[in-house]
Amino acid sequence: MADKKEIFADGIGQIHFAGGMVRMDLMTLQPTEEGKAPVPETNVRLILPPQGFLAAFNSMQQLIDKLVEAGVVKKNENQQ
Repeated sequence: MADKKEIFADGIGQIHFAGGMVRMDLMTLQPTEEGKAPVPETNVRLILPPQGFLAAFNSMQQLIDKLVEAGVVKKNENQQ
């Protein structure tokens, strides 16, 4: 694991299904002129087979539930 690499992303810019794979464009916020809002820029694309995407989604949902339970984030009651 000496070649281990970390990737930082501010969020997912786009997510789509093409060629039988789920494709997520990870983006970071890049500074612009002083006083202006940062601009999102895609810098990495994560490509997963549908089953890998579902497994990742389930893992994220479990983490969200734990964060809500711990009071780190609040559940948005307006979403269904």
